[in-house]
Amino acid sequence: MKRGIVDRFEGDFAIVELENGFERIPRSKLPEGVKEGDSVNISAGGTTIDHEDTDKRRKKIKELMDKLFQ
Repeated sequence: MKRGIVDRFEGDFAIVELENGFERIPRSKLPEGVKEGDSVNISAGGTTIDHEDTDKRRKKIKELMDKLFQ
């Protein structure tokens, strides 16, 4: 299984940042509702959103932004 973060969408593809680079994944292979910044798990059985990791990363980013702009 590979883990990545949805970086952006380009047409019918999502560009997912992996540990060793980027991968283009057809939007049709992604779960409904996936957004930029979501953490995803990619396996032969399909791609799922890792909601726990996504929430953890977003909270950490918010904390850093709040600290930066105080």
